[in-house]
Order: sequence, then structure tokens, then C-alpha cells
Amino acid sequence: MTDCNFKQAEFQGVGHRQVVAAFDGGNVTSDAGGLLLREAAKGSKILDRFAACFTDFRNPKLIEYPVRDLVAQRVIGLCLGYEDLNDHENLRNDPLFCTLVDRMNRDGSAQLAGKSTLNRLELTAGIVREDERYKKVAYDKRAIDRLFVDIFLQAQNRAPKEIWLDLDATDDPIHGEQEGKHFHAYYDEYCYLPLYIFSEGFLLSSRLRTSDCDPLEGAIDDIARIVEQIRACHPRTRIIVRGDSGFCRDDLMHWCEENGVDYLLGLPKNARLEAILASDMEKSRRRFLRTKQASRTFRSFGYQTRKTWSKKRRVIGKAEFMAAGENPRFVVTTIRGTERDARSVYEDLYCARGEMENRIKEQQIGLFADRTSTHRMRSNQLRLYFSSIAYALMHEVRRIGLKKTDFANAQCWTIRERLFKIGAVVIVSFRRVRLALSSGYPWRETFLDCLKNLRSHYALVT
Repeated sequence: MTDCNFKQAEFQGVGHRQVVAAFDGGNVTSDAGGLLLREAAKGSKILDRFAACFTDFRNPKLIEYPVRDLVAQRVIGLCLGYEDLNDHENLRNDPLFCTLVDRMNRDGSAQLAGKSTLNRLELTAGIVREDERYKKVAYDKRAIDRLFVDIFLQAQNRAPKEIWLDLDATDDPIHGEQEGKHFHAYYDEYCYLPLYIFSEGFLLSSRLRTSDCDPLEGAIDDIARIVEQIRACHPRTRIIVRGDSGFCRDDLMHWCEENGVDYLLGLPKNARLEAILASDMEKSRRRFLRTKQASRTFRSFGYQTRKTWSKKRRVIGKAEFMAAGENPRFVVTTIRGTERDARSVYEDLYCARGEMENRIKEQQIGLFADRTSTHRMRSNQLRLYFSSIAYALMHEVRRIGLKKTDFANAQCWTIRERLFKIGAVVIVSFRRVRLALSSGYPWRETFLDCLKNLRSHYALVT
């Protein structure tokens, strides 16, 4: 039997050599690549600007952990894969993590906030009462919402010709008795139904909603707010709203038409639409029988519902026949036929919205946006904001640091595993924090290119 104790553990040998291990290596980290996150955070000032969206009602003389340190600790933890507050009980004494949060004393000692302090940050009510003793740091939802759009606009070197706003909702499972708990028949579970708006990889809005709401709930308000911000900066830029059939409502289309915003939305199929497409479907069927390959034909036509639409609009139908049978699909749009033919609108423009689903998956799975397990909707919305800011920071590393590298299009968990999870010995002295990185690290050149890109970009910006 192997005799394992707190001093040394013995494993199977290799050749004539013993293999032993002991927890006596000193300050060793597995997150040395998190320094890239710190470069992006300090250069973009994302964490500082996020912290400015909070109001601190605590007594300044009694504050040990400023709001900036608290939110930085939480967001950087998510980026590095630490999704729960319990993780911070161990991380709070890690010298590298303290370096990432910019909290290091002159003597080299440091300690970050524990899980209880971070929990009080999340549970603060919208209105802080005078007799409240602990939960006294409140966030400003409007300010945070504006921040996401500001980050997007400031990344534009010049006014873009057009901006696409992609809308989508997803399920966020609930496993307790949280406020707003409802059962959603489509997802077959109790869940929230957060609404996301992205544009070219940038997250512009993340709104937590109950699952019994209409898919369009809050969408027009968010779009109006985002459009106003964009036009204040780029008044001549064309804006196009894109979404699936859940957002195909006359209210949204009418708002877009009244405010000079284009749209491209999925349209649920019905008997009338399928009848219009019948001859095209027959052509596709015959071509499939002849070639044994999936065949599709497109048609553009004017269409108006009998009751719900206020006017006739351009609809594009896809008559596709595959081995599984007919697969008709429809979209409605303000994009004119003189600009784009029917096939191009559907295949090149509408299908491109699928990329947004990858971004949602990144945030939900890779950055733990589904950890909405507190009792109140407000605190769960804050957790969604933490995940959203973590996404914005990761996107900054990818967009700037990893440009023209093998990881330029990598998802956040790949970036974390390949570039952030690096073993290193941390040596803290009076003059510096030195990391002795693993000599066998396989992505060294990409790591150095990322650092170089980040430093040169922010040097030019400042």
C-alpha cells in the first residue's frame, strides 16, 4: 500500500526512479496566462467602467474592499473558470490572483474578499435602506446597459456602413425556488428566458426575463435604446434587426419601419404561405428525385396576414426538398429585391444569425451565465451582468490580442484552456512579481503575440 501523508505521496516508479509528490512547491499557479486578461482589462478599462455603474453606500472609513476590487475579482474569476463564490475562499490568498485584481501590498502580502463579502455585493436591493447593515452596494441597470453599447461603439475605427442587431432568447434552467420561477413547455423545464442582443461578436444587451413572458417582451425597448446610442455616434449608419420567428410580430416590424430601421425576421409557416410556394416545392422535389441531392428554390413575394399585420411586406420563401421530405422556410424583410435577390437574403444574410447562437453558448456554458441561483431576480440579473462583462473582456482578448493568430476565432473555453491555464511558480519580491512559466508550454509564440498585440493596441489608443 502506498503510504500517503501530508508531507509526501508516492506513486508507481518509472524505471529505477521513484515518483513522489508533496505540496511544498510554494506559490505555484495554474492561471499564469490570466495576465493577458489583466492587460486587456487595464487597457480597455472595462472593469473600471463597470465598477463605476455601482453606488457604494458603505462608510468610506470602514471599506476594506472597494467596489472595483470586488467586481474585478468576480469577473476575472469567471474568465478563469471559477464560477462559484466558494472558489474565492481559496483564490483570495493566491498572489497571482491578487495581482490580476491589482491588489498587492508593499510587503507582498494580499488578501481578496471572501465569499460572504462577494455574496453581499450580489444581494443588495435596488433601494438601500438606511438601517441596512451589510448589503449596501447597488448597481445601476441603465448605466450597465449603456456600457455594453459604448464598448461596441468605441471599438469602431470609423462609422460602419451597416450594423446588424441579432436578437435571440435561450433557456436558463432554474433548480430552486427562485423569484419568477415558471415552467416552459418547449424546454420542458423550469427556467428563465434571458434575451440577448449581439452585433458582430459584441454583446450589446443581456436582459433576464421569466419564462412565461412573450418572446418579444422588452425587445423593442432594448432595440430603441441601442439604436439611439448608435445613431448619436453614427447617424448615417444603416441598422438592421435580425431574429428568428419568435420575434416576427407586427409591433416590432412597425417600430422598425417608423424609425428607419431595417429588419430580417424568420416567419412561421402556415397553409397560405405553403400554398404560394407549392409550385417551387414541386420543382425542388423533381430535382431531388433526379439528382438524389437536397434541392432548394427561392421565391420573393408580397404578403400580409389576414388579421395581425398592418401592411403588406416582402416575404422570401425557401422551397427545399431533402431525403427527409419537404422543408419550407420563410423570412420577412425590408431589404428590397433591387439590393439582394431572394437566395442571397436567405442564405447569406439570414443564415448568418446562426453565429449568434455560438456566442450565447459561449456565455451560457463557458462563462457560467446560467448560474442564476439566488432567490431574487435582481441579484440573478447581476450575475448575468458579471458573465456578460466577462464575455466582453474575453472578446477583447480575442479581438485584439489574438488577431491573425491560430486562436483568432477560438471560443472562450479554448482560449482559457490553451492560453490562461499555464503552470508557473510565483515569486513576489519588493520590486516585482515574477512568474517562472512552464518551459514546456506548447503555445508560447501565440501567448507572446497576444501580449504584443494588446500592448501595442492600447498604446495607440491612449
